Amino acid sequence: AMLRLRLLTWDVKDTLLRLRQPVGDSYAAEAQAHGVRVQPEALSRSFRQAYGAQSQHFPNYGRGQGLSSRQWWVDVVKQTFRLSGVRDDGILTLMAENLYRDFCSARNWEVLPGAGETLSRCRQRGFRMGVVSNFDKRLENILSHCDLRHHFDFVLTSEDAGFAKPDGRIFEQALRLGGVPPEQAAHIGDDYSRDYRAARAVGMHGFLLRAAGQSKEPEVPPEHVLPTLSHLLALIEK
Repeated sequence: AMLRLRLLTWDVKDTLLRLRQPVGDSYAAEAQAHGVRVQPEALSRSFRQAYGAQSQHFPNYGRGQGLSSRQWWVDVVKQTFRLSGVRDDGILTLMAENLYRDFCSARNWEVLPGAGETLSRCRQRGFRMGVVSNFDKRLENILSHCDLRHHFDFVLTSEDAGFAKPDGRIFEQALRLGGVPPEQAAHIGDDYSRDYRAARAVGMHGFLLRAAGQSKEPEVPPEHVLPTLSHLLALIEK
């Protein structure tokens, strides 16, 4: 039977948009512009360490602890460079400001294959559309720069919501914004626990974007798995 869906909510990173290059490459290029040579691989490792520690100490961009998401990111960038041996505070601040700004532009992001077309076709079919993303408030701008913002009725970030996926409360806010009960909504994302399982836990439908050869969680029936975004409408309209 055809699903009676009225609202589709979307994850962004690695579902609709992806980074054009590894974080370490972007950071290394910024450093080089200031005459500082650091290996991209080292920066990628340092970034994972700095980001992980910051996320643990200040979850969801420090929203509950009085940090702005901008300060949160500036600290992550500085710590990434410090872990890679860069010590000059003036340069650290400058690089952090520049990278915070650059990651808000289309420079560092690209639209995944099939994303624009799939979103257009979903709009044409009359679905309400929203974004539900563990992201900071730069997301509206990023989506605009990448020419995707116009597809959506609302953009709900974890910073705005005050809750990050897999917390069900961010999905409940999305359902209120979309004005539909959970059984008339589906969430599309690439992360099993944050996207698929979390949406289903509040009673929504879920579709998991998963490239061939990625690990198979047994709980995901094949009709909920998208090898590419272009498969979505066929599954919805079965």
